[in-house]
Amino acid sequence: MNGRVFVIGLGLIGGSLALCIKKEHQDAVVVGFDINSEQARLAKMLGVIDEIAGNISDGAIDADLIIIAAPVNETKEIIQLLAELPLNPKVIVTDTGSTKSKIVESAASLLQKGITFIGGHPMAGSHKSGVSAAKEILFENAFYLLTPGNLIEEYKVELLKEWLIGTNAKFLTVTPENHDYLTGVVSHFPHIIAASIVRQTEKIAEAESLIPRLAAGGFRDITRIASSSPEMWKDILLHNRDTLIELLDQWQDEMNGIKTLLEKEKSDAILDYFKQAKKFRDGLPQKEKGAIPAFYDLFVDIPDYPGVISEITGYLAKENISITNIRILETREDIIGVLVISFQTEEDRQKAERCIGIYTSFATSVGT
Repeated sequence: MNGRVFVIGLGLIGGSLALCIKKEHQDAVVVGFDINSEQARLAKMLGVIDEIAGNISDGAIDADLIIIAAPVNETKEIIQLLAELPLNPKVIVTDTGSTKSKIVESAASLLQKGITFIGGHPMAGSHKSGVSAAKEILFENAFYLLTPGNLIEEYKVELLKEWLIGTNAKFLTVTPENHDYLTGVVSHFPHIIAASIVRQTEKIAEAESLIPRLAAGGFRDITRIASSSPEMWKDILLHNRDTLIELLDQWQDEMNGIKTLLEKEKSDAILDYFKQAKKFRDGLPQKEKGAIPAFYDLFVDIPDYPGVISEITGYLAKENISITNIRILETREDIIGVLVISFQTEEDRQKAERCIGIYTSFATSVGT
């Protein structure tokens, strides 16, 4: 396919989509705009985009595909701006937001002018941000939800999929309302729970000084999604308010139920509660990419001597294996420490495990 693609927002998601389109549609011209001009300049320098637009109007006028990769509140404002422009009547406008109902509602202004808007949500991410973290493989095997309105013709949805074929994602078409409920259950609500556990622990830690030290390791891992952007999650929660209020009501019922089991010392019922949770959790797909980005971690036991960490990372660099994060769980004199190395993909984690196994005699254990 050829034509002009305009990407508004050159962060991780927008940049990665631009790379996917450039890879698959080499005759297309990819134009980019970002409110941060340095990000746009970097995107051009890295080859993520072909041209920089001076403003949204300049980039949008002649575009065949417009991708809005911006926070949900900004996306609504951009849609209203686009509705005031003399766009190509055949253009397809899509977005990448984590909520869909309110965004699709705001797109009525485009539909009234005969412009096709198809909501989109690539369910992939990374622990890094910015265009420098953009990758062609970011969406590979991830679910990509599309939310076309009732008036959108099917061939337009297929055309959008063709533009995005380079993502190698798994496309699913759902209603905006269904999207917000599904993502509310498996993404938005877990972020609330993680944040609430951290907040409760923080309050208890005011009287128990050992808690921050003991909360390292596993506690830190199970609550790591609480480190996501506060501004982004504020907007997501407000956009998906009704669904999340319903889920919070259900959660309170769930917690009251387990509280009653504890008060009445219902041993068998408590055992069954955890058995059922384990059964459902163990039955979840292990290799599927879901709503929350997976963590591909390698745990490496390392002796405590100067330069050991640079030695390990040097082995990985020699094999061109990139890492997304590295941290030490514990390292004290005369004992084995634990180095946690995070990777973008399961394939990179496995390559790293083989690499470290080849070059060192350190024991390794795997966690995801």
